Amino acid sequence: MPGAETPRDPSSATPDAPASSDPSRPVHARADVDRAGSRRDRSWPPVPDALPLPVVDNHCHLDFADGDVELSVDDHVQRARAAGIDAMITIGSNREAAFWTAELVARDDRLRGGVAVHPNEAALHARGHDHEGRPLIPLDEAIAEIDRLVRGPGMVVVGETGLDVFRTSRRDEAAHAAQVSSFRAHIALAKELGLPLQIHDRDAHREVLEVLDADGAPERTVFHCFSGDAEFARACVDRGFYLSFAGTVTFKNALGLRDALGEVGLGRVMVETDAPFLTPSPYRGRPNSSYLIPLTMAQIAESTASGLEEACAAVRATTLEVYGWPAA
Repeated sequence: MPGAETPRDPSSATPDAPASSDPSRPVHARADVDRAGSRRDRSWPPVPDALPLPVVDNHCHLDFADGDVELSVDDHVQRARAAGIDAMITIGSNREAAFWTAELVARDDRLRGGVAVHPNEAALHARGHDHEGRPLIPLDEAIAEIDRLVRGPGMVVVGETGLDVFRTSRRDEAAHAAQVSSFRAHIALAKELGLPLQIHDRDAHREVLEVLDADGAPERTVFHCFSGDAEFARACVDRGFYLSFAGTVTFKNALGLRDALGEVGLGRVMVETDAPFLTPSPYRGRPNSSYLIPLTMAQIAESTASGLEEACAAVRATTLEVYGWPAA
């Protein structure tokens, strides 16, 4: 894929790039109502006890605002450090977020980033407009922008990319084909650059593996917000992939996720928030931030029959193995 070195100001990478914005403040906002139409509790959960050893939030979205009090990027970082999370990887998964993320991580050495065309965004780019009818650039142009941005300073991963047949129906053949084409382009880009790949897989386990098997997965392939059962977890780990668990593993109905952890153990496991989404229990539905990772780590330790300190050490070592950061 084409792509020159990204300038330090990512907004100059292409003539019609989104206007540069203050990278200390988010550019999107999480909805105030849930999927059922009920108003959410937007108060911030309390900070839990700090972890015995630091871990990294492998996947969050600092471009999204949430909460009854808006937190700046610095607020998120400081709260996370107080809870034992000393590093965060923020992901830009639509066009505006990708440019914003590239600018943020180029300026803030406490953070690293990843960018991609999210599979549901790929379907919209192929359609030529978003859900509100606003025009979008063609998918190949969007992927070319990602190619440029991910070569910039502070970038450590290509993602999130993959397949989503929950929000984009398989019956929409053109949209599904766009997802597959975009996924394959991101696989190729990660391999070209020697970067890890973060997978978005929603209700598409079998087909995601088929694409990875057919194209050849990058050496470091991470299933972000792993959502499969024990059998699928084993299939991923046997292929050398990594599994990143979010707050969903703490949900009452997540027995399958806890079984998956028990099946594969700590060897290829990481932790994430997907913040501001997927807030761990007992605060499900409220705003999420990296400082809540101790709640998820406690469940990871329990499900793998490990002590919390052992689990933190293993998760951090795996994160360093995948991203080469942070070394200290």
